[in-house]
Amino acid sequence: MTNAISMAEKILAQEQDVYSLGPIIHNKDVVERLAKAGLKMVDRVEEIRSGTVLIRSHGAAPEQIARIKKKGLKIVDATCVLVKRVQRIARELNDAGYQVVVIGDKDHPEVQAVVGCAADVLVIADKTDLHKLPNYGKLGIVCQTTQSPEHFAEMLGAIAGEWFSELKVVNTLCREAIERQESAVELCKKVDIMFVLGGLESANTRKLAELCRRYNDQTFHLQNWNEFDKSMLFGKRTAGVTAGASTPEWIIAEFVENLTAFDTGNG
Repeated sequence: MTNAISMAEKILAQEQDVYSLGPIIHNKDVVERLAKAGLKMVDRVEEIRSGTVLIRSHGAAPEQIARIKKKGLKIVDATCVLVKRVQRIARELNDAGYQVVVIGDKDHPEVQAVVGCAADVLVIADKTDLHKLPNYGKLGIVCQTTQSPEHFAEMLGAIAGEWFSELKVVNTLCREAIERQESAVELCKKVDIMFVLGGLESANTRKLAELCRRYNDQTFHLQNWNEFDKSMLFGKRTAGVTAGASTPEWIIAEFVENLTAFDTGNG
């Protein structure tokens, strides 16, 4: 995520007409800051006449890339390396004759980009989607990088209970995201209140908040310090802070500094 931000900042310092297909990362503060620096966000390639297209961290489908090239636009690829790996594996599974199955959110841009990398990719969000699976098919399973290991394991167990002729599973989870989740859960068990910082649209940040709430019902998902309400701290002695992968350090530092200086007795 930080790589995508630094790439955006670098290209904006060099060129004027710079576009991104959708938000470069799922963090409102970062998107607004880059917009002020000149980054123009569009939904479709057709909206771009000339200039440079920054491929966001979640990636883009090959069909989108082809349309960008056809228009003669310059491409700067900020796709996360782990997302690129999922895309490559999906293509390889498809070429090997497997029905590609992605465990994840069908509306997430990362998943949509992977879907565009192979023919007839199935997206399975939860057990209610199992009916989509073909009977006696060769299934090649990958997972949205920000899903939790628990959900991945649960879905693999459910899929294994269906009818299939062959099952090939490739672990495409983000190790950094998993370690962040494990650390957050460990911390939230030790504090009275837990703050999870990051964009409301960020899948990995929402997952962090969801996991923390399982162990501490006083968990709050905030985008930044502006959303803090002093009433949250009433009756609390200890607080924990974690953040999603797309949350910039300055938002975390500002929140921790303000929280540390906050005096509930005078607030």
